[in-house]
Amino acid sequence: MKDSKKEQAPAETKTRRSFLDILIGSSLFALIASVFYPVGKYLIPPRQSGEATPKSVLAGMIDDLKPNSGKIIKFGRKPVILIRLDNGELRAFSAICTHLDCIVQYRSDFKHIWCACHNGHYNLKGINIAGPPPRPLTPFNVNVKDGKVFVSKET
Repeated sequence: MKDSKKEQAPAETKTRRSFLDILIGSSLFALIASVFYPVGKYLIPPRQSGEATPKSVLAGMIDDLKPNSGKIIKFGRKPVILIRLDNGELRAFSAICTHLDCIVQYRSDFKHIWCACHNGHYNLKGINIAGPPPRPLTPFNVNVKDGKVFVSKET
């Protein structure tokens, strides 16, 4: 009878040991997952939601934009710079610098488009004239109807 008790004891010990191994292993896995999951979510950008890019946007009223000035408007998710020249002509370009994707601005003292990040300069036709930008800015169409300014993509 004593032999049968000895045979049962190792089985119970093995069961307890395997239970503790599983418990410790799953706790370690949970700890690692709780550390790496937020890091992974931070490093991997979210998927684009398939948001439609508009073909045309209302940029405002023509009287809101004074001659020799510019303003940044939203064209979907991207910024666009709208410029009103001294003669009243309106022009629009992508407001993202072609060098390092900084936002450009209109400088009325220079009378051209300027990127503050690395001193990039574009003329009023969007062509890069000084600094590091490698390509011109993407042009947009500007239409005025009933005093409202509409900006649309060039085709």
